[in-house]
Amino acid sequence: MREPALPILPPRPPRESIRQYVADTIRAALIAGELVPGQVYSAPALAKQLDVSATPVREAMLDLARDGMVDVVPNTGFRVTEVTPRELDHITEIRLLLEVPIMGEVAAATGPERDAKLNELRPIVDSMVDAAERKDLTNYLSADATFHTRFLALHGNDILVATVRQLRDRTRLHGLKAVADAGNLVENTNEHYAMLDAALAHDRPAMEQIMRDHIGHVRTNWAAEAVMAQCRGDSTAR
Repeated sequence: MREPALPILPPRPPRESIRQYVADTIRAALIAGELVPGQVYSAPALAKQLDVSATPVREAMLDLARDGMVDVVPNTGFRVTEVTPRELDHITEIRLLLEVPIMGEVAAATGPERDAKLNELRPIVDSMVDAAERKDLTNYLSADATFHTRFLALHGNDILVATVRQLRDRTRLHGLKAVADAGNLVENTNEHYAMLDAALAHDRPAMEQIMRDHIGHVRTNWAAEAVMAQCRGDSTAR
């Protein structure tokens, strides 16, 4: 049985925890659809592409299996699980209920320490813009997850942060590649700068609206179904 073709993954950064690097990279590739639902991937094959040993890959995949993102296929590898459009709708609904008001509260808060932590997030957005320009979805989504979890952490509720991170991990953004190929991902990324600006200006209403629009991308222009519908519309127009 031939090993399915693997996505092009980024080189390992220096001085970073190998296990964390592997886990973040594989999670981002799953979310972006670069690891294909239904396909079986072996730990040795992924390890070779990531230039690491098979052990951290197996550890990461077992963590993903516990989270329901992959299924273990005995003596073969790991099969990427599918997430239905209905499940994605439910995930998006929960994220809106959680993230919009909490990010609004973060924006309404004041204090020099909070502002300093907000400013520390700006270089992360810079790295996202760079990844978007290079169409590097794996690094893009890894940085995106870091940005949002650190932003939410300013609220001080670790359980909330963990819950949102799990919901984000279950999200699938299979239309993101088409957005990047069309050159629109950088524009979407600029919303992260707007979040920082709204928080630093203590503008709660603006922050809440930005978050509604931002999370809405998950089920619109970042979703595979939306891209397919657009393609069908273009074809009909012709």
